[in-house]
Amino acid sequence: MQVAFCSFRLGGRDGVSIEVVKWQRAFVDLGWTVFTVAGSGTADRIIPGLALDAKESPSEPDLRQALGSADLVVVDNLCSIPLNPAATAAVARVIRGRPAILRHHDLVWQHPRWDLAGWRVPNDPAWVHVVINDLSRREMADRGLDATTAYNTFAPAASGRRDDTRRFLGVGDNETLLLHPSRALARKNVPAAIALATALGATYWLTGDAEMGFGPELDRLIAAAQCRVIRHPADHMADAYAACDAVVFPSTWEGFGNPPVEAAIHCRMAAVGVYPVASELVERFGFRWLPSDDPEPLGAWLDHPDGAVLEHNRNIAMTHFSCGSLQQTLTGLLTRWTW
Repeated sequence: MQVAFCSFRLGGRDGVSIEVVKWQRAFVDLGWTVFTVAGSGTADRIIPGLALDAKESPSEPDLRQALGSADLVVVDNLCSIPLNPAATAAVARVIRGRPAILRHHDLVWQHPRWDLAGWRVPNDPAWVHVVINDLSRREMADRGLDATTAYNTFAPAASGRRDDTRRFLGVGDNETLLLHPSRALARKNVPAAIALATALGATYWLTGDAEMGFGPELDRLIAAAQCRVIRHPADHMADAYAACDAVVFPSTWEGFGNPPVEAAIHCRMAAVGVYPVASELVERFGFRWLPSDDPEPLGAWLDHPDGAVLEHNRNIAMTHFSCGSLQQTLTGLLTRWTW
């Protein structure tokens, strides 16, 4: 049995690419053969018209050929948001009537700038819709689309190199380091992260690049920052979490938001923005995170860390979001729909 994963781009540091790899591994463990199709990045088959910045529509004959041998197609976010409407339409036509899982990390109505008149999430009786939070599942139901929630999953924490990483970054032993493991976009709320680091006299470490035209604004913010700012990718996230003293994640919107859960797995406190899915995770599972818009709670935490809270968060993460549970989720999906 073969499964093809299809998206705008794959193989990068963005959340969709990271989660696709986890699903690929789970399918392989279930005995499937996996291949990938994308518009850009790293994939087995590149169809340029699928890319976010494609100038021309993708060739449907090329798409059919690329996906032709797959028994199942998993489409990640390409049919969820209108970043390339021509690509969405082409993929929907090519997979019409054949077994497919459409996994939605974001949805068109969740971002005003994407809410294009007449654009709809495509649907077909042969497809299964999967979302990564219950908020999206309810919103899909309100629009007449049945969806299954499959939260993002995480591997156990690998050991990270705290001292070596801090030396590499030039961070002193007594220097407080706040990690922002994120790309730089407007919704990631970099100003709030810088403000929090400034208020605490901490160093701010941003690991991701600017995207979607945010580069000039990011340069302005960093130039005006009154705290030390480090911009450097994290080649190994275990090293980044080990090196930092806390994680800052003040996003205004996330489809899921991996870093707070990753922080829990790596026994680091996270200061988190009030976006709806973060509230869902706190209310449903009981994570104990700190606010990102008030420096006092994080400052108090850094002065007197509570190991019991870290262990509480870690136990929640490993109980409810382990990679081991993903195989069960996929088996349930495949059994339920029995293509």
